[in-house]
Amino acid sequence: MKSTFKVLFYLKKGSEKKNGEVMIMARITIDGKLCQFSTKQSIQPDNWSITAGKAKGRDAGRINALLDDIRSSLNTIYHEMQRRDNYVTAEKVKNEFLGHSESHETILSLFQKHNDDVKQLVGISKTIATYRKYEVTRRHLAEFIQSKYNVSDISIKEISPMFITDFELYLRTACKCGYNTTAKFMQFFKRIII
Repeated sequence: MKSTFKVLFYLKKGSEKKNGEVMIMARITIDGKLCQFSTKQSIQPDNWSITAGKAKGRDAGRINALLDDIRSSLNTIYHEMQRRDNYVTAEKVKNEFLGHSESHETILSLFQKHNDDVKQLVGISKTIATYRKYEVTRRHLAEFIQSKYNVSDISIKEISPMFITDFELYLRTACKCGYNTTAKFMQFFKRIII
């Protein structure tokens, strides 16, 4: 689903400095929900075009170049998040831009780390059959994510009860797994996400 994304620059009322300058704010709007932050720039209100959302007059070139850079960075972050996370919020875009982003652990990379650990334990506390079952579960999960969401991996934060139900249904229908096999695959999968 395509979402609406806009970036607007405006002056913050009531933030006049002693020299009369006002802070320039950035507002991100995605699907009607907005988030704002300071650009750390200030300008005389007379040197600001409200309709264009840009500086005019003296120093306009420097300030507008900076605002264009901010807009471009926000656009890049937004499109990268759409590709990576499937859902994007104005708050997430702002946090990533300001450097407050969270780590984006993905389910298949976590699964691979787990399987690598299991492989090292083969012959000690795990059997080769157990390792192979984890590998098959990971392969089925990768195929499910690709077919259902058309992405190569998905963030752990996006794993919902509906995702789990859909994966179980995928195992039963597309993979034609029996009840017990499906239950075992789901047990392995839940061990990873828990």
